[in-house]
Amino acid sequence: MKKQDFITSFTVDQSPEDVFKAINNVHGWWSGEVSGNTDRLGAEFTYRYKSMHKSSQKVTEFVPGKKVVWHVTDAELTFVKDKKEWLGTDIVFEIARVGAKTELCFTHVGLIPAFECYGGCSGAWGALIGTNLRNLIATGKKQPDVFA
Repeated sequence: MKKQDFITSFTVDQSPEDVFKAINNVHGWWSGEVSGNTDRLGAEFTYRYKSMHKSSQKVTEFVPGKKVVWHVTDAELTFVKDKKEWLGTDIVFEIARVGAKTELCFTHVGLIPAFECYGGCSGAWGALIGTNLRNLIATGKKQPDVFA
């Protein structure tokens, strides 16, 4: 049986390079606190949202204008029984030119419906990717906390 990783995508008028730049400006779209580097291969950073979520990521793929992958090296989700559900998962951004537009396909590999956090986490990713990241790409301006 195939896993059902969380996937969402959208298209924008901006170039693949603009989309790539926005993805790597994590401070500009991921609501919460981000510490560390996010914009090069091998970079490591920590994300924290209040007392609910803390995770550490390592950039394992970094192909300008095409793809970024973050491997989750540590996780603590305080709102679910298994606080380490994200540990070992991969957060993948794939960028492709589709005609005159650019498509961003986001996949959280390993975030599956069997996880207790799937509903809340997929909803949060939907807002962060579909609203905040999309708006950052379009405007170039840091986005507000989507959960406030």
